[in-house]
Amino acid sequence: MTEGKRAISLRVRRQARPGAQPYWESFSVPWKPMMNVISVLQEVQRSPVTAEGRTVLPIVWECNCLEEICGACTMIVNGRVRQACSALVDQIGSDLTLEPMSKFPVLRDLMVDRQRMFEAMKKVRAWVEVDGTHQLGPGPRSTQADQEIRYPLSKCMTCGCCCEACPNYTPGSEFVGPFAVNLVRLMNSHPTGHAEWRRRVETLMGRGGIASCGKSQNCVEVCPKEIPLVDSLADVNRQVTAHLLSGWILGARDE
Repeated sequence: MTEGKRAISLRVRRQARPGAQPYWESFSVPWKPMMNVISVLQEVQRSPVTAEGRTVLPIVWECNCLEEICGACTMIVNGRVRQACSALVDQIGSDLTLEPMSKFPVLRDLMVDRQRMFEAMKKVRAWVEVDGTHQLGPGPRSTQADQEIRYPLSKCMTCGCCCEACPNYTPGSEFVGPFAVNLVRLMNSHPTGHAEWRRRVETLMGRGGIASCGKSQNCVEVCPKEIPLVDSLADVNRQVTAHLLSGWILGARDE
C-alpha cells in the first residue's frame, strides 16, 4: 500500500468449519469512495494477506442482491447486527470489526445457517393457500388503507437481524422469532390468507409462540426494512387472546 494513503482497518472473527474454534484475523484495505462492507471483503478476497503480511484463505461470507433485498449478508458490524451491503464505510468509520451472527450455527467465517428461520415460516404457515383458486376468478379486493398497512409487513427478507437482537431468541429456545409473528399478522390480514388464521394463531398459542416474546423491543430497533414489529407482536397477541377467550366462552356454554 502506498505510504500516506488512507486505509481501512479490518478485524474479522473467523471459523474454519461448523463447531471449530473461532479466531481473529486483521487486514488493512485501501480506502475507496463509497465503499460498503461487502466491497471491503471483496478487496480482501482479491488479496487475502493479513496486516502482518501472512497469506491466508479468503474470507467466506454470503451475499446476493447487494441492495438490501435478499437479506443474505447479515452480520455483526462494529457490534451491531445489520446488512453488510448497506453499511457504508464513510458512515460507520474505517475501523471495522466483523462477526457472524451468534444466534445461528456458523458454517464458515461470516456465513451462518438460517434454516431455523425457514422452519419457523413453515410452522406458522407463512403463505397464502392458492392451489385450485385460479379457476374461481379474481379474489376479494383490498382497500387502499389495508394495502398501506400490509405493505410494510411484507418487506421482511428473513435477514435474521430481529432474531439476533432478540434476547428471547437463543440457540436453546423454541421461540419462532419476531419476523415469524409479523408474517402471521400479514397472512391473517390478507383476504385469501385469512382462511388459515385459526391454524396460525393456535400455533402461536403453543411452545415457542407469542408467550415467548419478552417485549424487549430490540427487534424494531435493528430491522433494516423498518417493519413495525412491535405493532405486529401486539396485534397478534390480541388475536391469540381473543381466540383463547372465545374458546373458553364457547366451552362454558357447552357445559
